[in-house]
Amino acid sequence: MRDRLDGLWHDEDFAGWYPRDGRPGLSPAQLTIVCALQFVLGLSDRQAAEAVRCRIDFKYALVMELDDPGFHLSVLADFRERLAQDDRADRLLDLTLARLQEAGLVRERTTQRTDSTHVLAAVRDLTRLELVTEAVCGHHAGREVARAAGHLLVGLVDEDWGHRYGRPVRLGKNPTRPKTRILAAGDDACRLLERLHRHGSGYRPGPQAEALRQIVVQNYYRGAAGRLRWRTADGGGLSPSSSAIVLPYDTTERYVRHGHVLSWKGYAAHVTETCASDSVNVITDVATASAATNDGQAPPSIYTRLARRGLLPAEHLVDGGYTSLVHLE
Repeated sequence: MRDRLDGLWHDEDFAGWYPRDGRPGLSPAQLTIVCALQFVLGLSDRQAAEAVRCRIDFKYALVMELDDPGFHLSVLADFRERLAQDDRADRLLDLTLARLQEAGLVRERTTQRTDSTHVLAAVRDLTRLELVTEAVCGHHAGREVARAAGHLLVGLVDEDWGHRYGRPVRLGKNPTRPKTRILAAGDDACRLLERLHRHGSGYRPGPQAEALRQIVVQNYYRGAAGRLRWRTADGGGLSPSSSAIVLPYDTTERYVRHGHVLSWKGYAAHVTETCASDSVNVITDVATASAATNDGQAPPSIYTRLARRGLLPAEHLVDGGYTSLVHLE
């Protein structure tokens, strides 16, 4: 790409991502290349920043002088956050494929294939008790309310509350006094939600408070006497994996189990690539969906994007999960 195409991206392609005034920043085209190399080589932010500073092959790909000191590792996290806004990554892929088409590396009406793979959530796995406790925790719903309407916590948050929820939860799979902990966490969560409902006139609950409400509904129910009970498969029923929240940090991630071998928390990525025998394989589309959705729910949007890019296939290879009657038609 460096020698034959003068790179896939230029700084002008990112003009809409930044304000027109302010101090000069780093080259976004270079940062995009670093992010790509970081993913391919499996590097951490620190390792990627060190590679830019030390490795000649990185400097050559980035068109940098050998004595260029590079940048601080925190720049990569900031740039990925900017990249994730709106549909910028998708538009960047459009631009990439257009330049690859001009270079003759990818063309329309060839053979393509699509399959899905799992995208793991890069967070610690939580038990259901840890999930509820962490959702109440001052780092999430409690902190959100404290920032927006701290007066609502007066009389509720005391020294005992701070002892229980003032730091990240580490209970493990076999905590001591599990039934007591379960009921205490549920009672505290309900007290917080009731306080917001009764005394929060003019206060609109934020996403963390809403996530806490959903987590409580999915893990507790009221028994015949009106007392709070812990949901099980036999008592109250459990929420289906397609809707059950498994992490308070990201409420869109889901838990999925395929047979008795593969299970994960995160998302599913549907990847489409060319696979003609007379050309290189080029990824033409990436669609991220909920891990709980089956393969057959992805193809319509894939074809829409491939048509927009002028890269519809002549023959499309997929597995049985994609071949519903509606999609075949």
